[in-house]
This record gives sequence, structure tokens and C-alpha cells, in this order.
Amino acid sequence: MMDLKKVTLNEIHEQLGAKMVDFAGFYMPVRYSSDKAEHLAVREGVGVFDVSHMGEFMLRGEKALDLIQYVSSNDAAKLTDGKVQYSCLPNEEGGIVDDLLIYRMSATEYMLVVNASNIEKDWNWISSHNTFGVEMENISDQISLLAVQGPKATEALQPLTDAKLADIPYYSFVKGTFAGVPDVIISSTGYTGAGGFELYIPNEQAEKVWHHIFEVGKPYNIQPIGLGARDTLRLEMGYCLYGNDIDDVTSPLEAGLSWITKFNKDFINAENLKKQKETGIAKKLVGFVLEEGGVPRRGYDIEDASGQKIGQVTSGTMSPSMNKGIGMGYVNKPYAKVDTEIFINIRGKQKKATIVKLPIYKKIEE
Repeated sequence: MMDLKKVTLNEIHEQLGAKMVDFAGFYMPVRYSSDKAEHLAVREGVGVFDVSHMGEFMLRGEKALDLIQYVSSNDAAKLTDGKVQYSCLPNEEGGIVDDLLIYRMSATEYMLVVNASNIEKDWNWISSHNTFGVEMENISDQISLLAVQGPKATEALQPLTDAKLADIPYYSFVKGTFAGVPDVIISSTGYTGAGGFELYIPNEQAEKVWHHIFEVGKPYNIQPIGLGARDTLRLEMGYCLYGNDIDDVTSPLEAGLSWITKFNKDFINAENLKKQKETGIAKKLVGFVLEEGGVPRRGYDIEDASGQKIGQVTSGTMSPSMNKGIGMGYVNKPYAKVDTEIFINIRGKQKKATIVKLPIYKKIEE
């Protein structure tokens, strides 16, 4: 326990009775009440995640975009000031170093937001390719990140800022005064599919902002939310989790991320990924819903009707919104079509499942 990094608001989480766990080397709240209650609070109302374990790098200079274009798969040249882009860092072997968000602050300044487990790895990777003279600064330890998510987030947070929250388009951000703190990045992003904002705050102001959020959120029954519910929320949406659904050996094309893999520019391993696109992939990441009782878990085999292994589950849970077992996994390409019947081997028993179009959870159940 001594070696775990603690986030600025650690004491608050402990006072709230959170169950704290080791997550990517950080001491983080996994739940305060129950995963299901917290999950539904976000889907139906508003909840606050402390995700300060995420990493933030600032890239500055005339060639900042050139470096980003080379190390990332998406076309960051399309970004304008105040816009955010989802992307990934391809490695030379066809896999993914990490997935990340790219924020354009100005033509010569960008912020990259990376996964907690990969902060050092990503920093070293990007640095090793920085032949462009770009000034890089790792501000991960200076920033607290709160994700206020749910359909009531906009209404609940509006009293704390002059920025018109309802006018910030998805995957856009503004810098403004929030809860009396200047220059807070208010970003219309998140990992839940429930709407809301992510707030980048200097550590020394984090406690003040947290208390203000919970004060204005009282009429909306705002709740603190742990990483357990964050995982079930993102899985219902079919969002990839690094280390589960994507990693150093999964290609972005196999992971269904061809929409962030743009071949109109040169980037690391572009040539090989282009070939893979032309020749076709052998396996594909799919979402599925169990048609009978059971909870799929990471590592479980996916089989055809005859018991032949055709893939493997990478993420699985009992969906709190649907009350069904759901998951994601890689299957051999012939089985990847929507509505294909597959079977999940749960402790030696075949459980029937159907491949569905993402997101797995549809807000209006068809």
C-alpha cells in the first residue's frame, strides 16, 4: 500500500466510506455504495467520478502538430481550437501503445490525455519520436480530473460557471471560471455515454470544486461514483478499455477503430496497417448479449454451436441497465456479423449469446 500514488481528494473518498483499491498503481475508489446503484445514478441522474489518475501531457511549439500526426493514428490536422479528438498511438508491430484524447488549445499547443497505467510508457514513446523539437511537459501530477456524468449534469453544474454548458458541443471544450476557479478546462467528453463534462482543475483547487459540485448537485441527488460503475457504463457503450479490449498486440482495425485510423498522412506503422486494411483482418472485436443466465468474464472462450473455439471474451459483466450478461471479445471474422449466434463457455457450460451492434445498451430499447 505504501507505494500506491494517492490522488488529491483521497481523504474525501475515505471519509465517504469508499472501498479503495490499487488501480494502475493509484489508490482509487472502486465503489461507495454498490456498483449497480452508482451505475444507475449516472444513467438516470448525475454522478461524479474522480479520475485524477489519468495522465496529461502538454505539447508546445511550431511542430507540435507534426509530432502528434506522426505518433497518432487519427488526423489531428482536422482539430480547431476548443476541439477534442479520440485517437490511438500505434506501435511498430501493429498493436496499440495506448488510446488517448487530443485537445487543441491553439495551433502551437495541445494537451494529450492518456491512461493512468500507461503514463510513463506513453511519455517515453512520444519522447523517443520527438525529433521535431517540440517542448513536452508532463503535468499529470498537477491536475485533478473530475468527470461529472449523466443526463442531469448540464443542469446541475450550470450555476457554477458563466460558460453556457448546453452550448458546448460533444468532443469540445472551453476554458473558463468554474466554482470560482479560473482557467478550468470544461470538456464535453466522458466514458459513460450518459453525457456530461470532464473538469481539469489544479490540485490545490480540487477540494473546493468537489464541495461546490456536491452543493449545487443536491437537488439532483448527485452521487460520488467509483471505478466499478465506470467500467460497467463504458462496457454498455462498447468503449474499449486499454489492457482488456486493446493492447500492444491488437490492431486498431481489429478493434473496430478504423474510424480513427486515417491513411491520408504518414504515421508510425501506417504502411503495415494499410496492408492489413487491404488484405482484411482475421479477427474482430464485437459486442454481445447473453440470451440466457450467466455473467461473461474476461478470458472466457467464445465458441460456435459445436464447441469449437472461435474467440475470447475481453470484457464482460452483468449489465445494470439491461439485467443481462453482456461483453466484448475478439471472434474470427466469419462470426463477426451482427445477429450471429455465438456461445460463451462459462465454467464448462455453453451459454447462448448474440452479437449486437454497438453500443450494446441502446437508450431507447428497440
